[in-house]
Amino acid sequence: MTDPSATFLLFGATGDLARRMIFPSLYNLLSDGLLPADFLIIGSARSEMSDEAFRAEIDAALKQFLPADRYDADIAASFGAMIQYQSVEAGNADQFAALAERIDGRLERGLSVYLSTPPSLFAPTAQGLADAGLIVPTTRIAMEKPIGKDLASSRVVNDGIGHLFGEDQIFRVDHYLGKETVQNLLALRFGNVMFEPLWNASAIDHVQITVGETVGLEGRVSYYDGVGALRDMVQNHMLQILSIIAMEPPARMDPTSVRDEKVKALRSLRPMTDETVKTHSVRGQYTPGAVSGQIVTGYADELGQPSDTETFVALKAYIDNWRWQGVPFYLRTGKRMPQRQSEIVIQFKPVRHSIFGRDGHGSGLEPNTLVIRLQPEEYIRLQIMSKRPGLEQQVKLDEVTLDVSLTAAFAGQRRRIAYERLILDLLAGNATLFVRRDEVEAQWAWIDSIINGWKEANMKPAAYSSGNWGPSSAIALIERDGASWHD
Repeated sequence: MTDPSATFLLFGATGDLARRMIFPSLYNLLSDGLLPADFLIIGSARSEMSDEAFRAEIDAALKQFLPADRYDADIAASFGAMIQYQSVEAGNADQFAALAERIDGRLERGLSVYLSTPPSLFAPTAQGLADAGLIVPTTRIAMEKPIGKDLASSRVVNDGIGHLFGEDQIFRVDHYLGKETVQNLLALRFGNVMFEPLWNASAIDHVQITVGETVGLEGRVSYYDGVGALRDMVQNHMLQILSIIAMEPPARMDPTSVRDEKVKALRSLRPMTDETVKTHSVRGQYTPGAVSGQIVTGYADELGQPSDTETFVALKAYIDNWRWQGVPFYLRTGKRMPQRQSEIVIQFKPVRHSIFGRDGHGSGLEPNTLVIRLQPEEYIRLQIMSKRPGLEQQVKLDEVTLDVSLTAAFAGQRRRIAYERLILDLLAGNATLFVRRDEVEAQWAWIDSIINGWKEANMKPAAYSSGNWGPSSAIALIERDGASWHD
């Protein structure tokens, strides 16, 4: 499967993700000359609409969500000419047949199907495609998260799709893997001689992964309540980042080699119990407070009723293998945080013996820290010790920062939407940045151990005021080990 797909079929084409991300990404790919010749985009949803009305909606979305300097009327007109719309509802054979007529004669040049729908519609939609004769060896299918709500349900979703598609045709989307800085983790580790020899328990004290959001429910009430931060963020985005940090060096940069090593790391996560969740996890739920100077309501107020769903989670995880034995991985994510922030902190151990600070004087020697910021800025910063300028007999050290701003280093390059990379790889059949079934199941196996531990221990979310970094117990989680969160 090497030839790029000539047809892109999007289910859920009138949804928010399609308007904000998918269609602007396709537009940018066209603008950069990266789409195949004679490319066709078919949008599909339940509502009835003409091609012209749908094109007008997409044009309005491009004007709204693209940067002003990216929108070009001529390119937008060419883009609109590629777009068609077909109303399709799962289980409606006639509508799927009408869809097949639009694609007639194009299947052998490749069809990429993108499911931006609830997971409950994945299998029925795939079955409708099969019944309409649209699943052939050149058909690929991409699925947005969530892939189930636990290990058992994820297997049901995967079985439903896997019954009709081969694993090499299935592309499970985690948009974090499309971010340049996440991909840069691979380049940082395996493209630089100074990091990989130190990337293990002998040199690293601990690892922190933080994903903070300032928003609350933001219209996601029906989805989020009952799901919570653990399932919504940790199970996918954060564990994918963890797997890239923790994986062994792959033999080569191809989908099988990379994902083989990621799944090994995920399977090495130490399961939690009803005892360890008390000391290795924190659940929280935001209450009224202030974020960025704005007064905001609490989760229960937004929801309209009390709830035990967590909007914040902090975890202390261990990876039981040779490379990482004894190194804690601290994971933290939540809503209504003080700032929007996604970053990775690699905290190195202190030097074994300091030659500075004799005669009772302190050395001021700090362990090296590597900070990889994913958003909103993108940078890599290494904090090292340097001599303070001066003529003093006693050498005095200060911490200085080696700063690689990816925005500044590649100032001539446009910052791309993560979905551009993922859609381009889907069209080309490159699955390296997509999640394999065994990865999903390894992630859910660990998450299930936490959820079951919470239930057994009857662990309820602790309250935290909006605008704070979670409950005070999240600070204790890391500080009892002599470390602190990098805020």
